[in-house]
Amino acid sequence: MIEIENVRKSFGPLEVLKGINLNVPKGEVLTVIGGSGSGKSTLLTCINGLEPIDSGKIVVDGVEVHARGSDLNKLRQKIGIVFQQWNAFPHLTVIENVMLAQQKVLKRSKAEAEAEAEKQLKHVGLGDKLKVYPSRLSGGQQQRMAIARALAMSPDYMLFDEVTSALDPQLVGEVLDTLRMLASEGMTMICVTHEMKFAREVSDRVAFFHKGVMAEIAPPDELFGAPKTPELQQFLSATH
Repeated sequence: MIEIENVRKSFGPLEVLKGINLNVPKGEVLTVIGGSGSGKSTLLTCINGLEPIDSGKIVVDGVEVHARGSDLNKLRQKIGIVFQQWNAFPHLTVIENVMLAQQKVLKRSKAEAEAEAEKQLKHVGLGDKLKVYPSRLSGGQQQRMAIARALAMSPDYMLFDEVTSALDPQLVGEVLDTLRMLASEGMTMICVTHEMKFAREVSDRVAFFHKGVMAEIAPPDELFGAPKTPELQQFLSATH
């Protein structure tokens, strides 16, 4: 499981995480909602060790992410992360993009990496795009390629940071469908999203962040149906 204990994080004078406490057990789908600047995306990069924390601790499967001597590369193999921008290598085909980290980081053979890349690309509905270059894909397809690339590393946890926010509205659905599929297969996921319908449908729990604090966390029916804080009531009325 992922355990987050009293985590604080500042950028200069701005404290973006103000003592976050959160446990995410294996198999849970947690979505994180809240206004921009509320600390949601920062939390993901701290879990993955991409961003240092100022105090508190984050423990993944018993390993403290930010402790001295923790092998972050090994840990990151367990924790896939997909950002708004898919950052593909333009000179590599789709399948080569998905093979690369497997070969470099996991030291898989070319044949193994290729088989796993093909499996994951088919998994996200891109089986017919293996030999295409990323520039020939739509934004939704590029984002699904990024998800396949993360899945090919065989992670135990997946972090998704606003993966639909850079997409045209008509492409959002195909990416959300991919996340729904992963959720139904039991992947442990933390999704930062502004898609309320998706959060309501897919989550085991929804966390609402406001100005660096986790103001509420509850199952979706409860959180959306009976918001307790004025901040969440206001946020939800603004998103409808």
